[in-house]
Amino acid sequence: MSEYILELNNITKIFPGVRALNQVHFQLRPGEIHALMGENGAGKSTFIKVITGVHQPDQGEIILDGKPVVFSTPLDAQAAGIAAIYQHVTSYPDLSVSENIFIGHELLHRFGRLNWDAMHAKAGDFLRRLGANFTPQTLMGSLSVAQQQIVEIAKAFSQNARIIIMDEPTAALTRRESEELYRITRQLRDNGVSVIFISHRFEDMYQLAERVTVFRDSSYIGTWPVKEISSHDMIVAMVGREITQLFPSKSDRPPGAELLRVEKLGKPGYFSDISFQLHAGEVLGVTGLVGAGRSELCQALFGIMPYEQGSVSVNGQPVTITSPADAIRAGLAYLPEDRQRQGLLLSWSISRNITLPALRRYSRRGFTREAQENSHSHTLSQRLLVRAPSIHTPVSSLSGGNQQKVVMAKLLTTNARILILDEPTKGVDIGAKSAMYEIIAALAADGFGIVLITSEMPEVLGMCDRILVMRNGRLTAEMPVGEASQEKILAAAMLSTTA
Repeated sequence: MSEYILELNNITKIFPGVRALNQVHFQLRPGEIHALMGENGAGKSTFIKVITGVHQPDQGEIILDGKPVVFSTPLDAQAAGIAAIYQHVTSYPDLSVSENIFIGHELLHRFGRLNWDAMHAKAGDFLRRLGANFTPQTLMGSLSVAQQQIVEIAKAFSQNARIIIMDEPTAALTRRESEELYRITRQLRDNGVSVIFISHRFEDMYQLAERVTVFRDSSYIGTWPVKEISSHDMIVAMVGREITQLFPSKSDRPPGAELLRVEKLGKPGYFSDISFQLHAGEVLGVTGLVGAGRSELCQALFGIMPYEQGSVSVNGQPVTITSPADAIRAGLAYLPEDRQRQGLLLSWSISRNITLPALRRYSRRGFTREAQENSHSHTLSQRLLVRAPSIHTPVSSLSGGNQQKVVMAKLLTTNARILILDEPTKGVDIGAKSAMYEIIAALAADGFGIVLITSEMPEVLGMCDRILVMRNGRLTAEMPVGEASQEKILAAAMLSTTA
């Protein structure tokens, strides 16, 4: 009898013009948490879809419980006890938790009527086992991302899943929520469920997994016991090269002229009494715990949720910003935290996304001048090293890192000299992070002023010239990076007054 519950051998999947998987291997033991890691575009998403029956491999075999199987549809995989939980939860927000758990396999009375009592009872049992603090009758849309993931795990319980695939489950979670997910994942393991845990975060791997498999460029690179592989060796396996210096060297040049001045900015209920300056060539970090008001501050500066108190000046001149159009005219550009929902039109091409903020520049008498539009998009795509077959490729087909580069190219299409970047490396792999850092450093060297909102402490210390710390909607510290440390930043983020 095989020691593995699931094996994939020599799996190859080819789409027109693209080899998405190239003879990859994977082995999963019963009751094991097995990490799967690799850069965006390494083939992880296609691999998930092969396991769950969305795609059928062109070559290779899947072995379940020691026997070859074929999953022609997702229902085949589901019937075999395989479930997947995705980073972006696919739920029905206007239905209850019970309805979301049992949708598609509802419990019925003998005459075909829905058995609500049985579904609520079973859903309640699943939620109690997972330590949930909400009821089966709660509307899905009222839950946090972490709570929605608990519902997805409960749904897997309802389908008698023996193998659960978690795709970037911690990407949108706070540290406390991540710790809770770790607890639930270990509980699944202890109950005999096998977990494939896909993540870009080394912390997830070291906290949870016994073994890790790495894919790169659609190929299998290797499998190692987690305790026997260092972060350095993992990076080399994932990107195929040494990244000796993740953060670019800082320029010795002093900051230039003042680009932005914010004085006593406030929006009741979100933030208050915020004052700072931003200079040309400077990267100004804004950090703090989740809920500190960082994103709301930046959305106010860009006119998404306009500020109600205080003033803003650009290049020494007062400006009034009540909408994104006002902000763009004043020379500001904004990269939102959620690139897919707020930064891109996924079905559109790279070219059309890049030029969207400046359509008038590429149109005449109501018609788009496509040659000029495409030329500009091609130039920016090359400058930012967007990896895609062409500028006409739909953005939906790009990896997360390349999608983020397209959003950055959109900002550069405007005439902005002040860039507000909200978590620009969130959810991207180590190679894409390194590339994004190079882009930010190059823009600062070109005289852009950059406001960088980030929750990652190494990013704050490695990229910023000056650091602002927020807590409960107020600034609690401002410090040059040379005087900053993780301890000082955390103290300012957790205390109500400046240390």
